[in-house]
Amino acid sequence: MDYRNLGRTGLKVSELCLGTMQFGWTADEEISYQILTHAFNAGINFIDTADVYSFWAEGNPGGVAESIIGKWLQRQDIPRHEVVIATKVRGKMGDGPNDEGLSRAHILQAVDDSLKRLNTDYIDLYQTHWFDDSTPIEETLSALDDLVRQGKVRYIGCSNYPAWRLMESLWTSDKNNLVRYDSIQPHYNLVHRSEYERDLAEVCSKYQIGVIPYSPLAGGFLTGKYRKDQESKSARAGGASRYFNTQNWELLEKLESLGKEKGGYSISQVSLAWLQNVPTITSPIIGPRTINQLEDNLGSVGLKFTPDEIQILDRASKWKTEED
Repeated sequence: MDYRNLGRTGLKVSELCLGTMQFGWTADEEISYQILTHAFNAGINFIDTADVYSFWAEGNPGGVAESIIGKWLQRQDIPRHEVVIATKVRGKMGDGPNDEGLSRAHILQAVDDSLKRLNTDYIDLYQTHWFDDSTPIEETLSALDDLVRQGKVRYIGCSNYPAWRLMESLWTSDKNNLVRYDSIQPHYNLVHRSEYERDLAEVCSKYQIGVIPYSPLAGGFLTGKYRKDQESKSARAGGASRYFNTQNWELLEKLESLGKEKGGYSISQVSLAWLQNVPTITSPIIGPRTINQLEDNLGSVGLKFTPDEIQILDRASKWKTEED
C-alpha cells in the first residue's frame, strides 16, 4: 500500500483510512479487534474515530469505539508510532451544560477523556466534528493551539465545515498566530459530489489541506446492493433511498461494466478507487463491519483509471442535477 502526506503535514498515511463508527454498534468488540488487526497487517496505518461513537446504539454511552482502539493497541502490542490515530470532539458526552460543543472548557476535558480511552499520551489528528455556532472560532482555535503546544495533539482538522467557515478558520489562525486546520472530512462520493466540489475542493487545493472523505460508498448504495425495481430488506435502505433515481441507477451499471473491463473489480472497489484518483483526496474513510467487507475495500487500492475512464464516471455522476 502506498502512503501519502496528510495535507501539508509530515504525517504519512495509508491510501485508505479505517473508520470505526461501527465499532460497538454493528461490529461487536471481538469483530472490531479482528478488523483492526487485519487492516493494520494489510498496511492501513490511519484510524479515524470520534468520542461520541456510537452513542445512538443501545447500551453504548459514547466513547466505546475509542476504548476498543485503546484496548487493541495494548492487546496486540502495536508500536504507537506506527499508527496515525484521528479522533473528534464536539458531540454531547454528558448531561452538563459544558459537556458538548467547541468551548475551551469542553475541549480541554474531552481531549483528556479521549487520551485515556485510547490508551495513548498523544493524538495525531484532533478534529472538530462539526462547527459550533455558540462558540467564537478564536476560542476554539486557541484551545486547540494549547493542546498542540502541550504535546497532547500533533495536528488539528475539522469535519463538516462549509468552505466559508473553513476560510474563516484559516484566516483566524493566520491573524492570531494559532495552529490551523490541516485536514477536513467532507461528505463526498460519486453520488454526492457538489458539497465538496463546488467550493471546498479549491480551498483545500490552494491551502494544502488534507481531505478525508466520509461515506465514500453512500451508505451502501455504491456497493450495488440496491438495484432498480428490486425491493431491499436492508436496514440501511432508508438512508440510501435518497440516491434512488435514474441517473444513479445508470451510474451503477457503468461502475459494474468498468469493473469487469478492468479485470473483475466490484462496484464498491471502482467507487473507492475513483475517490483515490481525485488529486485533492488523501484517504477515503471506509467502515467495514466484517472481514469480507474489509477485503473488498482493500481491493480498491492501486486501481488506476485512464483519463477516458475518469471522464465516463464524471459524466455519469455529474452533480448539476443533484438535490443536495
